[in-house]
Amino acid sequence: MLYLSSLDEAQEIIRALSAPMRMEIMKIIYATPGVSMNYLAKTLGLTNSAVSMHVSKLVAAGLVQIQTSSGKRGTMKLVSPCHDRIVIDMLPELPKEEEHFYLDDIKIGYFIACNVTPTCGLSTPEHLIGAMDDINAFTFPEHFDAGILWFTSGYVEYGLPNHLQAGQRLRELQISFEISSEYPGFNKDYPSDIHFSLNQTPLGVWVSPGDYGDRKGHISPAWWPESLNQYGLLKTLIINAEGTYMDGGLRLSDVTIDDLGIDYNSRMIFRIAVPQDTANCGGCTLFGEQFGDYNQAIRVKALYE
Repeated sequence: MLYLSSLDEAQEIIRALSAPMRMEIMKIIYATPGVSMNYLAKTLGLTNSAVSMHVSKLVAAGLVQIQTSSGKRGTMKLVSPCHDRIVIDMLPELPKEEEHFYLDDIKIGYFIACNVTPTCGLSTPEHLIGAMDDINAFTFPEHFDAGILWFTSGYVEYGLPNHLQAGQRLRELQISFEISSEYPGFNKDYPSDIHFSLNQTPLGVWVSPGDYGDRKGHISPAWWPESLNQYGLLKTLIINAEGTYMDGGLRLSDVTIDDLGIDYNSRMIFRIAVPQDTANCGGCTLFGEQFGDYNQAIRVKALYE
């Protein structure tokens, strides 16, 4: 998801989509991600140079990305969308004080505790760690190098950095990650209840729609087997003075940042879990750097005053 905080911030995207032909291109690549430039030209009845011009406008706006692939006559340029949705905040921005925050990226393999059940596994960008469905692989020292992990039920825990100093008050915590369900193979219609907690305080449950494998992840290693999880959804868990939300719009619970009682002395232990007794025990896959679509670790933004 791409979040734009104002119309001013969205101007370039609005301009890029103002041409009817570029809207038609977006419709095609969302229906069939990874189509070639030649396919677009033939389908839309345009010259290759005209298609290149339109696609370059969409690339400049951050709406699509181009990858090259080997074809019968050299290389082909394949076009795919960058975002599953775009949210534009239409409310005018009010004058506000300078924002103060700490920002950290935590690698997927940097979990501090886990208890998982098969199907499960984890991998570095170069190779699988241990054997498939071997829970002991999660204890191997190599787990710190993991860029992806998955499990059917259980949990993983991460220690979140606490940079707060005396006199600073945490007012909002944002935790962003690429995530999906875990199906033996893949299944886009496979809901999973993924539970989140911080310092053993339940934050809420988000239902992952499925496990995605209809195409390769945009940045996954070339050797990554097509039979395994390919990409997820980029989600942001937000805890603030009003409650706990997913992506700012879906309310997960009434737990507020003050309810957590975090100060400069506090540890912050973040748990992602799929309990065996939850209604939809569909597992969890976490994608980090060099896997999935977003090339992002678990990103933690702590806003303070």
